[in-house]
Amino acid sequence: MRITGQCRCGQVTLAIVAPQVPPLYACHCLNCQRWSGSAFGLHMLSAAATVQVAGETAIFEHEHQGHVSTQHACGLCHTRLFNETTAAPGMRVVRAGILEGAERFEPIAHIWTRRKQPWLVLPGAVAQWQESPTPEAFAAALGK
Repeated sequence: MRITGQCRCGQVTLAIVAPQVPPLYACHCLNCQRWSGSAFGLHMLSAAATVQVAGETAIFEHEHQGHVSTQHACGLCHTRLFNETTAAPGMRVVRAGILEGAERFEPIAHIWTRRKQPWLVLPGAVAQWQESPTPEAFAAALGK
């Protein structure tokens, strides 16, 4: 399967080439709300080797809770594309909103729900954590 996407201006394109759709989750933390300018961040957790990037990205690092997150964005339009974090070595966290047909994907987990907007009602059957889950619990929910 191949899922493609791009930044707002089209300078940087991205493709996820994987045997199946990588797991999608929503993060409701304040950082994701501020970075996205919305109620949550929508992330597709992909093995780094499956994410192909064409075009030059601007890179910046952010340290949070003892982990370093390396953010990749378009240097022209500043669209955030994906990040890599020391919390999940070998993975890329792709911003799902940049993907073509993103409306067909549904989150299978919600994290940092204690920070979610009060008007947002989450489906009861979807895995949820008040803050960050343990790596084992998160992997179990994502089917890894």
